[in-house]
Amino acid sequence: MEDLSNYHHPVGDLLDQGSSSNDNISLQLSDEQIRLFEEQGYLSGIRLLSDSQVDQLREELLGLMDPTAPGHEHFYEFHSNESTDPNRVLFHALGAWRIKPGFHDILWNPAFIIPATQLLGGPIRFWHDQLFCKPAFHGGVVAWHQDYSYWTRTTPLAHLTCWIGLDDSTRDNGCLQYVPGSHRWPDLPITGLTGDMDSIREVLTPEQNALFKPVHIELKKGECSFHHARTIHGSEANLTARPRRATVINVFRDGVRSDTDEPLLNGLPVIPRGQSMGGRFFPLLNTTR
Repeated sequence: MEDLSNYHHPVGDLLDQGSSSNDNISLQLSDEQIRLFEEQGYLSGIRLLSDSQVDQLREELLGLMDPTAPGHEHFYEFHSNESTDPNRVLFHALGAWRIKPGFHDILWNPAFIIPATQLLGGPIRFWHDQLFCKPAFHGGVVAWHQDYSYWTRTTPLAHLTCWIGLDDSTRDNGCLQYVPGSHRWPDLPITGLTGDMDSIREVLTPEQNALFKPVHIELKKGECSFHHARTIHGSEANLTARPRRATVINVFRDGVRSDTDEPLLNGLPVIPRGQSMGGRFFPLLNTTR
């Protein structure tokens, strides 16, 4: 199967199913929304996808979750179950944009690019995508963590995460949770992405533990939330009769550099330490079609 990372523009019809408006101004965040992001470290409830776009991505997801399907070799990581709890399942994979046209083209969605560019204060480049899927009845947790704890191989910190629901996400089925204001905290040690939900508590100071007051981010399918790369977030198990599926787009401001002489993602060529990130696998994202 062809590797879609060769194309830095939409290749399918996903974006044709979105809003008919070509007015990019209507997609811009307000000053109040930007202020809230700067104050809280996150911004939620932004409509990113139409119902028909969600339907296409759900259909593509079925093929992506099959480890025997064509194109599987293009994943950077693939975990049919990354949960450390034998009674829970958490599907987690990186690299869908290289395999399926919908997951490729979502990167060029103006409803994503315009607010992301505002929040990062300049042109943005793609970092990598993620899929997080919790099946009905026994979906696993995503433990509290900061994204940048996993991304210190890049510098400076000028990163942004966009979490997009492919199902309605609620308290009951394991919606995303944020700790407001934690984006001002320093980098924390990695304490694990699955398993013990509260393992991060062991590395927090007494003052941080006192401020650890999570908020639930309930979203309708097709809505998203943006968060700062240091904002602590996680999600509880899904024990309901419906799945909780999400896709995540991670970006950084143009000019971020490699801070390692190892591959930045599995299977990619090395970008030497100190060199700006770019090229085939880290494209500049814009709304020109």
